[in-house]
Amino acid sequence: HFTSGTARRATGLLETLRLEAYTQELPIQEDRIHIANGTLFLSGAFQAEKEFCRNRLPVNYDPTAPQPVTWLRFLSDLLEPEDILTLQEFIGYCFIPSTKGQKMLMLTAKGGEGKSRIGVVLRALLGVNMKTGSVAKVETSNFARADLEHELLMLDDDMKLEALPQTNNIKAIITAELPMDLERKRQQSYQGDLYVRFIGLGNGVLQALHDRSVGFFRRQIILTTKEKDPNRKDDPYIAEKMAAEAEGIFLWALEGLHRLIANNFRFTLSQSALDNLNDAVSDGNNI
Repeated sequence: HFTSGTARRATGLLETLRLEAYTQELPIQEDRIHIANGTLFLSGAFQAEKEFCRNRLPVNYDPTAPQPVTWLRFLSDLLEPEDILTLQEFIGYCFIPSTKGQKMLMLTAKGGEGKSRIGVVLRALLGVNMKTGSVAKVETSNFARADLEHELLMLDDDMKLEALPQTNNIKAIITAELPMDLERKRQQSYQGDLYVRFIGLGNGVLQALHDRSVGFFRRQIILTTKEKDPNRKDDPYIAEKMAAEAEGIFLWALEGLHRLIANNFRFTLSQSALDNLNDAVSDGNNI
């Protein structure tokens, strides 16, 4: 037995085990969704056999799941019908590890409309494959990008209204097709795969302090919520009710994913969404 240097010896043993157990990186599979009760292929085939994977959704695939009535009613109060199609496609887009859509989604409102409840539903659909954080931190922190490795979605449910000092990190992640340089504290930087998508909820749009290029704005989809009905009575349990409809919402979002793929990853955009983008470009122009 050893009475000294045990920490050093334990570290050496662990490194030896890592070398002995080394295996190739798991492939990024964009043709299937790994779910709680098996594997669902985008071709429509389903198998109960589970593959070893990095991203498994916590919902079951049940083609007979009832329609998510509470969720659809919530969306009809929150968004225009054309914008609901965009949200449907984007949530489905987050099911697969792909950046072919090359967009981030922004939901803006004055406040009190209930848009933050969407985050609870996304958590029920994606589980640990979703992180909550700050878009501004991803842009300004050297270590924030490494935290998003192998994640499907990052949700910023209260975006800061301050303009970003730079935008190159956000733009690179949204359209990433090659490994990116990632850095963790007290570790050598390395090349890693990022296919995370961004959803931002806030009272304003994302602005850049210095970047006036079209490339920054064309990566955004900006949806505006409806005005809150003054006679509406808020249900404090609506988030739990919608989360209980996760299997039905999964089928609903899957329909949006199939529509997005059939349209070559071009999102359905209403005239209102296009106008919002043009307004954001104008607001970002100092002159």
